[in-house]
Amino acid sequence: MKRLIAIIAAMLPFIGAAAQDLDAEYAVDLLKPGVKAPDFTLNDINGNPVKLSNFRGRQVVLVFWASWCPDCRAEVPQLKALQAKANPEKVAFVSVSFDRTLEALQTYVNENYLPGVQLFDPAGKKESKVADAFGVKWIPSLYLLDKDGKVLLGTVMIDKIEKALGGSVTLKKPGQELCRDESCAL
Repeated sequence: MKRLIAIIAAMLPFIGAAAQDLDAEYAVDLLKPGVKAPDFTLNDINGNPVKLSNFRGRQVVLVFWASWCPDCRAEVPQLKALQAKANPEKVAFVSVSFDRTLEALQTYVNENYLPGVQLFDPAGKKESKVADAFGVKWIPSLYLLDKDGKVLLGTVMIDKIEKALGGSVTLKKPGQELCRDESCAL
């Protein structure tokens, strides 16, 4: 038993380093801080065109994901909790899905009530011009954009987005109602 504990103790620094080093492995092509985020237009899940630049004046949490992606689905509870804490007047949540069909996206969003603006990229991840412009090679990939549309952070780790949003500027005011539908996002 002592030997097993010693082996586990010896491995812990490597396990922690691997968990902390995901950006070094998977986020190497993401846009760097200070770069102006490319503008794009995609349809939301109701078929309405939405431009990224429509959200200027607020920080934007931009999430690239797909409902078939296990890592993406694993982050949904944390993403929902993060959005519930954020002040919708200060922060917009915009997700770009690479689902294979719009119906698959709509079903997942409805069954799991995903708040924020849900956009659909019919090209899929590999052929997406939006993914290419943002350097997305891995999903989920997340960005935090400032109110002028410049990259503050590009990462594959939602914890880093949460930490970056932790300032009081982005938090809801006491008693402020939670955003419960997409109307709060635009």
